[in-house]
Amino acid sequence: MPELVFFSGTMDCGKSTLALQIGHNRSARGLQGVIFTRDDRAGEGKLSSRLGLVTEAVEVSESMDVYGYLVDQLSTGGRVDYVIVDEAQFLALEQIDQLARVVDDLGLDVFAFGITTDFRTKLFPGSQRLIELADRIEALQVEALCWCGARATHNARTLGGEMVVEGAQVVVGDVNHPVEDTGYEVLCRRHHLRRMTAASARAGALSPDVLPVTQA
Repeated sequence: MPELVFFSGTMDCGKSTLALQIGHNRSARGLQGVIFTRDDRAGEGKLSSRLGLVTEAVEVSESMDVYGYLVDQLSTGGRVDYVIVDEAQFLALEQIDQLARVVDDLGLDVFAFGITTDFRTKLFPGSQRLIELADRIEALQVEALCWCGARATHNARTLGGEMVVEGAQVVVGDVNHPVEDTGYEVLCRRHHLRRMTAASARAGALSPDVLPVTQA
């Protein structure tokens, strides 16, 4: 039976890498799929992983009818055996409903990948809808790590290395960013609550008020 499967996790836990692997495995068996993405770090119409792998994808705009796009492909002689959606947290609620319809009406497996909560620990609307509709929810098994070495469970937005908790829900950035730019970092709950990023922890450790150094 076809399924809508939601693969979720924090940033930096291998979601895009798994999406690429699923596509590779199926194409190696002669299957043809459609890959959708939105706001990928590599640019429009790209699905990329932090390991350096990149493939072409269909960019989902705010007004795009995902179900209608696939129906057009099939009705004009195109072949679609499965669907992959990366950055699914950015999709609109109606687009998530369309993915469920792709499974039910077109009989295609849909593999959606996304992070569950934003930098404020609030659910992305797209992820919430996927949790409500998915046939199966899979937590990624590759654990991202906080700077302290503990399991990272929260996504943080940073500006100049300092954690911020206000602003628009979606601002495209990356975990590999210059410290003066807007970026993202994964933290354990304890350090997310304390707003302690790797940069601020390093600065605190170097402060003579925190760690006095005496010479023999």
